[in-house]
Amino acid sequence: MQNMTFNSILDNDFYKITMQNAVVKLFPSQTVKYQFINRGKHHFPEGFDHALREIVNKMAELKLTKDEKKFLAKTCPYLDLPYLDFLEGYHYDPSEVKILQTGNDLSVTVEGLWYRTILWEVPLLALISELHYEMNHMERDSNEIVMAKTLEKADSLNKLGVTFAEFGTRRRHSYKVQNLVMEALTQKKESTFIGSSNVHFAMKYGVKPIGTHAHEWFMFHGAEFGFKMANELALEHWVDVYRGDLGVALSDTYTTDVFFQQFDKKFAKLFDGVRHDSGDPLEFADKTIAHYQRHSINPLFKYIIFSDGLNLEKVEEITNYCKGKIGVSFGIGTNLTNDVGLKPMNIVMKLIGVQSLNKEWIPTVKLSDEHGKYTGDPKMIELAKEFLRIKD
Repeated sequence: MQNMTFNSILDNDFYKITMQNAVVKLFPSQTVKYQFINRGKHHFPEGFDHALREIVNKMAELKLTKDEKKFLAKTCPYLDLPYLDFLEGYHYDPSEVKILQTGNDLSVTVEGLWYRTILWEVPLLALISELHYEMNHMERDSNEIVMAKTLEKADSLNKLGVTFAEFGTRRRHSYKVQNLVMEALTQKKESTFIGSSNVHFAMKYGVKPIGTHAHEWFMFHGAEFGFKMANELALEHWVDVYRGDLGVALSDTYTTDVFFQQFDKKFAKLFDGVRHDSGDPLEFADKTIAHYQRHSINPLFKYIIFSDGLNLEKVEEITNYCKGKIGVSFGIGTNLTNDVGLKPMNIVMKLIGVQSLNKEWIPTVKLSDEHGKYTGDPKMIELAKEFLRIKD
């Protein structure tokens, strides 16, 4: 356990970096709160909270290195120098993280200025996952088996001819397993593997960091500006910062149907594509294709990134269904970084509140395209459904 530390501040999902850049520019004084949600009802052994706290405290020592700064400047020119200078001076503040264990239950909350606290979510989930396996003494597959499984998947995906990226940081088995997976995925020169959502591993293995924004970007806008304006303002603000770069829009924070009502011709032309993260993928493809056609846009010039609980069978089904209709790409997470002979954890960390100017907390909600994935204050969920005319 003493060896379990984060060795890079970039060991995080790229969309946390891109969102942080936007938050620094547009919302530098907003205070928010995040909460750990144990969807899988996992049991945490005695002392788990102390072990987690020990590692979280050590994260204060992480700093952006000169080489990491150079990598970001070269690879991501849309991240401007003032932001990179800010990131060079940034460090984690462990006092923003509250950890409490009651019996086998774990409570983790993060509270503070949004531009500071935004980087905590992914490393905390990765740490909780890794610690869970270690402290419960659960034996994983050998390194050789992990490599062999990954190479087999890469081979199948290459044969399908679809581009795919590794999206598995938050629920990885461990840093070591993610490293093995990346090593395997980058072995072959002739490959459809295009990059990783993890910036540290993208840099280490010389591939592209991939990501744009997450649900919290839209959830914040819903709490701050109202549900009816959330999608439109979230996209408008994204465009204000990135001017056409990072052009994949996340569609399901307040359901896809509501999203497409606001994803008008301007956005449909400006954004390169959309990301699917909940609900039936084939149904989503049909809705997306129809939306582009309604706006006289050829869907073959656009693409969908599918990223919801993917395995090889799902990827093949989606690829065959979308062939000749719209471009597709895949972000595969847990099936790559936690396919080690153990049950992957079902854990998330969500933005749960935004502090208003009068210091009152406004709860956030995420409606998703799966009712079981609704998150947030029940009263606020009902209010959002009423405002957005969503019927169950």
